[in-house]
Amino acid sequence: MQHSPEVPVDVLAFGDSVYEACTVSGLMNMRDKWRKVRVAGAFAVVFTMASTLRAQVSPDWTEPFPPFRIAGNLYYVGSKGLANYLVTTPQGHILINSDLEASVPLIRASVEKLGFKFSDIRILLISHAHWDHDAGSAAIKKLTGAKYMVMDADVAVVESGGKADFQYGSQPASLYPPAKVDRVLRDGEEVKFGGETLVAHLTPGHTKGCTTWTMKVEEAGKTYDIVIVGSPNVNEGYKLVMNTAYPEIASDYERTFRVLKSLPVDIFLGAHGDYFDLQTKYARLKEGAVTPFIDPTGYKRYITDREEAFRAELAKQKAALQY
Repeated sequence: MQHSPEVPVDVLAFGDSVYEACTVSGLMNMRDKWRKVRVAGAFAVVFTMASTLRAQVSPDWTEPFPPFRIAGNLYYVGSKGLANYLVTTPQGHILINSDLEASVPLIRASVEKLGFKFSDIRILLISHAHWDHDAGSAAIKKLTGAKYMVMDADVAVVESGGKADFQYGSQPASLYPPAKVDRVLRDGEEVKFGGETLVAHLTPGHTKGCTTWTMKVEEAGKTYDIVIVGSPNVNEGYKLVMNTAYPEIASDYERTFRVLKSLPVDIFLGAHGDYFDLQTKYARLKEGAVTPFIDPTGYKRYITDREEAFRAELAKQKAALQY
C-alpha cells in the first residue's frame, strides 16, 4: 500500500484500517468492514484516531529543504522542520538524527545531492530518543551498516522502539521499529572518527538521555565551536513534580540548563530548525552572507527563553499541588 505523505509509516501503529480512515477513498473502502457497527459511533472513533495520527506529524517535518554546507565539513541534510547533520571525512561519514521512517529517503536524497554516498555513513548518532528523531534508525542501519551510538539513559527507549519512554511509551502512534545500539555513550564521551571528534553532553529532561553534541570545524582559516542542542523543551503533558515514571525530571532539566549555559558556542544548531531560525539564516546564506549560522547571541537568547519557560511551568505545577 502506498502511504500518504502526511502520515509517515512509523505512525501506522493502529493498522492499515486506520490509515485508510485518513483518506476519503479509504473510508469508502472500509464501508463493508464497518457495516455491522453503528455508523455514527464508528466514524467518531475513526476520525478521532485519524486526528490523533495527523496531530503527531507537523507538515514541515516531511517537507524537503535544500541541503547545504554549514561550515567546514558539516552539512545540513534535514527537512524544513527536522534537522539532520552530516559530518564528512575521508574514511566515511557521521549522521546525526534519523528522524521519521518516512524521512529516510529525504535524508538519502539530500546526502546524494551534496555529492556524497549515503552508503558511506559509518556512524549514526541521535539528539534524543523521540520518534521524530530516531524512528528511521533501524532503516538507516540496514541500508548503510552504520554503527549506532546512543546516550546510556536513552538506550532502553531506542531498543524497545519507544515502549520504554517515560511519557509516550504507551502511545502506539509514538512507537517505531527497535534498533540495536552498537555503542553506549556516557556523558562527556567522545566519538572519534576520520580525524573528527564529537563530544556527547548529557542534557536530560526532555528525554532521560537527551544529548547535545559539540564539535569544532575550520572555516576560512578560523576554528569555530559548534553546539547542536538536543532539546531543552518541556513538552505538553510533562509532569515536572511527583512524576513516578521520572522522579528526577525537574532536577535533570536544571542540570541541562547549567550544561547548556557552560558550553562555548559560535555556531548554534539544534534538533529542530526552528530552534536556531534555520529558514532565515539559510536565506541569508543564499544571499551571500558569510557563515550566518555563527550566532552566540541567538544561542544565549534561546537558552534563556527555554529556561524561563521551564521555570514558569515548574512553578505552575507546584502551585497546583497546593490546592
